[in-house]
Amino acid sequence: MSLRQLTEMALRPIIAICGTTGVGKSKLAVELALNLSEKLDNHGWKGGVIVNADAMQAYKGFNTLTNKIPLGERAGVDHVLMDFKEPTEQYVVGQWIHDAIRVISDAHSLRKVPIVVGGTAYWIQHLIFPGRLAVEPDQVSGPDSSPPPGSVPLSDGLSSTLSQITTNLRELFDALPEIPPSAVDDPGAALALYNLLQALDPDVAARWHWRDTRKVLRNLEIMRESGRRVSEILREQSTVAPTPRYDTLCLWLYAEPTELRRRLDIRADEMLQNNLLDEVRELTRLSSPNESDSDTTASSMKFTFGVFQSIGFREFHQYLTDPSPSEKKYRVAVENLKIANHQYAKRQISWIRNKFLPAIRATKTTEGTKCVELYLLDATDPQNWAFGVRDSANSLTETFLRCDPLPDPLALSTAAKRMLTIPIKATDPTVVLVARRKVICPVCTVDDALPVMIEEGSEWTAHARTKVHKRLALAAKGSGKPPLLAAAAPGTVKGPGDLAESATAPST
Repeated sequence: MSLRQLTEMALRPIIAICGTTGVGKSKLAVELALNLSEKLDNHGWKGGVIVNADAMQAYKGFNTLTNKIPLGERAGVDHVLMDFKEPTEQYVVGQWIHDAIRVISDAHSLRKVPIVVGGTAYWIQHLIFPGRLAVEPDQVSGPDSSPPPGSVPLSDGLSSTLSQITTNLRELFDALPEIPPSAVDDPGAALALYNLLQALDPDVAARWHWRDTRKVLRNLEIMRESGRRVSEILREQSTVAPTPRYDTLCLWLYAEPTELRRRLDIRADEMLQNNLLDEVRELTRLSSPNESDSDTTASSMKFTFGVFQSIGFREFHQYLTDPSPSEKKYRVAVENLKIANHQYAKRQISWIRNKFLPAIRATKTTEGTKCVELYLLDATDPQNWAFGVRDSANSLTETFLRCDPLPDPLALSTAAKRMLTIPIKATDPTVVLVARRKVICPVCTVDDALPVMIEEGSEWTAHARTKVHKRLALAAKGSGKPPLLAAAAPGTVKGPGDLAESATAPST
């Protein structure tokens, strides 16, 4: 057996297809799998298995709301980790990676190529690059795997802090809610969770707005599960360079924003012509199974839990539960759906360029690691799909599987050169502890139970220039009160110092 054949046999590859919603990722995945089946002699692999990496498509049903590829378009290709979780279950990244590692191993044992496809690039990134999750997949066994309070040894820092916090906060830590409370319907519970996180790990608390109860609760759960502050875990991770779990060919399916927005709007209209509203009605019933179930738990589940986070549910829930719906309110809901899709697509691109690409580049400086390459395929022109997307993807895949030299990613198209050319970005996990920190504006916080929280930097500067902020600052000054709190009470976030001081000065 030749050296090349031995290399090919040792290869345990995956193909990862990422990109925005509505760009054709599922279609390309099926085409790749079919080509792998037909070109067996070119690479020795016996077809492909599609591994779903879309967080919402893991849930059973609601095919229109979650944009699952129809059965008739799957062409007999196996799709795994799709349509298997109950809508009322929570399914998080660690659980998915645990499951994905298993199905990828199964595919490799059958000499099939795992094709990981989905818009949740965060999941794909952590699958490829282990060691960057607070709770690693081998510590995850299911949704009920969280250990009971007191069963996990605590770090010295966390143990010391827990011994000093108030009894109410300690009781909350020992009995965290299963579902994040709604900051709208129960702001007191939301703020209590945030105050607990701020007391236990202020560096991490500064990353999140107190209204982002899903993220706040998850960080508290991590502390319960690991026995350590999240900031401790991040600092430990920063001492180890990430190494890829698999040899990976990443295909970023991309469309220019104007064309993508047009497609997303058309798809939204098509979803409404199908059964989107029926699915939203069914989700509404699941979130409040009894007429009397208008409590905090049911309300919280509506938008922060499992499949209830799907774009379309929030936008039409209010319209469908409105006692006096109207054509105008319907049009507002439709517009909100389209705006949400546009915003989500922007966030997906931002993650790929600001997180995923830097992580890939960082591995190229480490000798002896597995290969991870990313190529952008320009899907802007639908007429160019066959040549510019499908054929290019097939060619890159076959070259990758044969372990032949791959082309320069920047040479594929002008879009590839533009979008893949990014400044060098830090990949140290501790960077998140100082980036995009949130601070309370004491001038605009007129009710301590509803603090106004603003992100440092440009967002704070813009906020400080608003008429409301300036008016409240002048009112505070006229009443003899200090324009800013000199110090925050223990367990609360301080204002942004000199920035805030200058921001309260009246304009001339």
